[in-house]
Amino acid sequence: MSQSPVPQHPVVIGVDSSTQSTKAAFTDAVTGRLLAVGRSPHRVTGEGGARESDPEVWWDALREAVAAGLEESGAAPSSVIGIAVAGQQHGLVVLDATGRPLRPALLWNDTRSAPQAVALTEALGGPAAWTARTGSVPVASMTATKWQWLRENDPAVAEAAAAVRLPHDFLTERLSGTAATDPGDASGTCWYSTATGAYDPELLALLGLDPALLPAVAATGATRVGSLTAGSAAELGLPAGIAVAAGTGDNMSAAVGLGLGGAGLLDHPVLSLGTSGTVFTATRTRPDSPALAGFAAADGTYLPLACTLNCTLAVDKVAALLRLDREDAVPGGEAVLLPYLDGERTPDLPTASGLLTGLRHDTSPQQLLGAAYEGAAVTVLRALDEVLRAGGLDPANPEVADRPLRLIGGGARGRMWTDTVRRLSGRRVIVPAAGELVALGAAALAAGAATGEDPVAVAASWGTGAGPELPPVERDLETWERVGSVLDRAAPSLLG
Repeated sequence: MSQSPVPQHPVVIGVDSSTQSTKAAFTDAVTGRLLAVGRSPHRVTGEGGARESDPEVWWDALREAVAAGLEESGAAPSSVIGIAVAGQQHGLVVLDATGRPLRPALLWNDTRSAPQAVALTEALGGPAAWTARTGSVPVASMTATKWQWLRENDPAVAEAAAAVRLPHDFLTERLSGTAATDPGDASGTCWYSTATGAYDPELLALLGLDPALLPAVAATGATRVGSLTAGSAAELGLPAGIAVAAGTGDNMSAAVGLGLGGAGLLDHPVLSLGTSGTVFTATRTRPDSPALAGFAAADGTYLPLACTLNCTLAVDKVAALLRLDREDAVPGGEAVLLPYLDGERTPDLPTASGLLTGLRHDTSPQQLLGAAYEGAAVTVLRALDEVLRAGGLDPANPEVADRPLRLIGGGARGRMWTDTVRRLSGRRVIVPAAGELVALGAAALAAGAATGEDPVAVAASWGTGAGPELPPVERDLETWERVGSVLDRAAPSLLG
């Protein structure tokens, strides 16, 4: 592979350590030009509800991704001035006194702690009590429930823990030698209070978690928490002493990459179409809705977020069952298909299965696939309305409804997904051209740590959230109301 010329500007590295892989985005710190993306896969194990990974695999993948990015970019190691990690949220990493994992990490999508989530919610007095403190209600994905599961099911490891970290914290500490996190990722633990901006002593006592085991919370994800240690520099082939940012969670980093935050766009909606469907916005209003995850953002604002479990993967499964290409679909007609193949998170229906109704003799396979798109899209767009309300906005207000919807994730590249979202939302849609928004957001955090600039302003100047704008189409209220009516009447009796 031919190498691009060595850049004249300084370079920052944004690391996206996701569930399945690590990506290291080598980015021109001045222009935001993406020079190369090094990649390395992870290994996830577990059957049934279990989902685990060895954190050492994440470190090995980071080293491999950085090496690949260095080679592909042609950048001189001496040109790199900073690095930041954005990681999968909520995972539980327990370490011994030497910083080595005591067991595989419990990942965000490990559902074994669902009973602990219910018990913790009740122990504090219900959902409203939790949202008043943390902005979120415990569900199986949240770190607090996983720690409680560990205490009950592997008490020897919980007792031996010398440190408790999130996935991105683990990697940041390995880079810098500093135990640090940021408000954004910390807000997904359910032991950090978005009301006070600190760990909540009463919640830690409820969890039997010693605060001394936790990392310090930096002011923002772009705060310089340390410098690349000599040992890690040797492993990565980078100069020792470059800036290491606090980093953040993947959703918060994507928001930075889009230019969302206090120095950029506020109260502008984003819809991420991936395996799960995620909607969020950056706002100055602290969210307090039991229906949402009321996260903090990486820059000092807030990031109310809703996640639906069934999105592109569920629709692809329906396409496979019908033996159709995913794009071989048309609007569903009278058919309604709620593709809740893995239960559902928003609305909270953890034992749900799929539901199909409204079949006629003339219903075609293409309409059934279109109905799956519609069911998934209505679910996530209804969640978007709740996200907007959490920021103090009325979704029906014409000024709010006129704000473009930024469409990201793998589904944003699909014609049928884009058409369905436009038809059911009636909104203008922007599809950002950049494909590595989490990694680019982390690169902006690294630039902030190296230069002291606001990371959202950096990303906005880079234009990483820019892309073609698609005009609004007339909203299909008939389909919206038909799907919503089935959902409202069926839940929870038929959905589980």
